[in-house]
Amino acid sequence: MNNLVNLKRTNSRDVDFIALVQELDKYLSGINGNQDEFFKQLNTVDTLQHVIVCYIDAVPVGCGAFKIVEDKTVEVKRMYVKPTCRGKHIATRILNELEEWARQEQFDIIILETSKTMEPAVNLYQRNGYIITPNYEPYKEVSSSICFKKRLSSM
Repeated sequence: MNNLVNLKRTNSRDVDFIALVQELDKYLSGINGNQDEFFKQLNTVDTLQHVIVCYIDAVPVGCGAFKIVEDKTVEVKRMYVKPTCRGKHIATRILNELEEWARQEQFDIIILETSKTMEPAVNLYQRNGYIITPNYEPYKEVSSSICFKKRLSSM
């Protein structure tokens, strides 16, 4: 039996997004260790206007967002898929929808940061055409961070 997968465009006031981000924050606290407070200050979600929530059979299972960084650049934030739903290409679907939305909003470049220790995330971004780039602010001096960049336009 096929499960119905649905992606919803919303914003950071969405209750399902808020619940997923709370799960994500708990998960990341263990990974971030003594740098947790530093990362928490960078991951506030109160003003995100471009949020995707993924549902399987009407149950929220994943999310992602982007925030505007510069005129033509956005940054992917708050990517998360519930552990029980990983391996089903949900993160790729969320990422693709974020990219499409950014294109529709006339952005050309998408950037992101993740932890070097999160191999599935690093692999996800590389599989989807993201190129490792020098760490950008505020991650320049964060040795556990790895940053990526992708051009959305075909210029």
